[in-house]
Amino acid sequence: MPLKGTDIVKKLPESGKKNCKECGFPTCFAFAMKLASGGTTVDKCPYLSPEVKAELEDALAPPIRLVTIGRGENSLQIGNEEVIYRHEKTFIHKPGIAFLISDIESEAKVEEKVEKLRGLQFPRVGLTLKADLLALRNESGEKSKFEALVRRVYQNTDAPLILISEDTDALFLARDICADRSPLVYPITKENIDEAIPKIKEKPTPVGVRGQNIEDLIFLTTKLKDAGIGDIVLDPGSRCFQQAIADQTLIRRAALKQNFRPLGYPTIGFPCFMAKDNLREFLVAAMFIIKYAGIIVLSDTDKESLLPLLVQRLSIYTDPRIPMSVEDKVYEILEATEESPVLLTANWALTYFIVSGEIEGSKVSSWLCVKNTEGLGVLTAWAAGKFSGDTIGPFIRKCGIEGKVKHRRLIIPGKVARIKGELEEALPGWEIIVGPREAAEIPAFLPTLVRQWQN
Repeated sequence: MPLKGTDIVKKLPESGKKNCKECGFPTCFAFAMKLASGGTTVDKCPYLSPEVKAELEDALAPPIRLVTIGRGENSLQIGNEEVIYRHEKTFIHKPGIAFLISDIESEAKVEEKVEKLRGLQFPRVGLTLKADLLALRNESGEKSKFEALVRRVYQNTDAPLILISEDTDALFLARDICADRSPLVYPITKENIDEAIPKIKEKPTPVGVRGQNIEDLIFLTTKLKDAGIGDIVLDPGSRCFQQAIADQTLIRRAALKQNFRPLGYPTIGFPCFMAKDNLREFLVAAMFIIKYAGIIVLSDTDKESLLPLLVQRLSIYTDPRIPMSVEDKVYEILEATEESPVLLTANWALTYFIVSGEIEGSKVSSWLCVKNTEGLGVLTAWAAGKFSGDTIGPFIRKCGIEGKVKHRRLIIPGKVARIKGELEEALPGWEIIVGPREAAEIPAFLPTLVRQWQN
């Protein structure tokens, strides 16, 4: 459980009765309450002993550590989650999806997978959906082949990397090649941890630990933490569907419900090692998206298989309390001109993409004015007072549409036909036209309307 302010105050100087105010707060109790809520830091109190400071920092750390793989704008952050169930609050850092590349694959196949990571991108609700990482595997067992693969991929892409090798020497030689990109080094096991710790500390990068079971993970993370290594990703070693669900759930619950620090790290799942065909592999990957994996490694993919996974990830890792929305502004559909129709809608993302898609289907170049309704659909926004004459009138005058068209005709959604009079008062000089009730009727409605105008 999170540390409470009443617990913290007992650990402050003189059991919280010093009240020196040097921390910037009037009392030790006020400081403790602010510290518990994340509003200040432990180092603001100058009288804490190093031991107490370390204890408080550890207790106040997020229950699941935030781990960053890669550098710059392409880096991937995983962990730092706060809830077990999405409806409780929200999941924060979406799992990274990686493509596995083996050093026994041909140069053409390697280039194909690198290009897939770069090229398989899908626009959706104002976002670009894509995979995130490349996992490079030393399957040949030869250091030179693995080193050549890492160098080639390192030079051809700036994507975050996962380095996979059972040969510890080969693993850290590869790490040295791309250490500036902060790759994930995997696997660290009970067999190689003593050899690996000094090498990890030479050039610190995130490490993936693999155990035969949960108990092995606890041993490994405890030993790494004692050595001052904290950027850890967990692989419980489960390679069957049922056991993977059980392990992922146990790790998440232990971290969040019991605040069990040795399991307070993000996890990695390997559908590529768990399934013998692509269909089963993607079903396992879909499970890992739901059941908490921070990274999911696929053997290969195509756009038909990858897109459903990306859409599922988007659905799970969006805040259920906040509707998805698009920017409120004037959108040009096809090649709009000063004679093109002007339509109005709300900024709920689904509404925008349906309406804009139907306008494109009509083959009529148009302007689409998207009013900010805080992510609500047209009817809901009208009921909430966010889509009325009083709010739409100022938007139309300020959005710039009057400078884009010669005419003054505005098409409003048919479901809010009742605001026609309000808008005529709010927008003198504009003709308000009631459009279809359903977006699917737009392809028939717009061409007919434009022909009437032309005649």
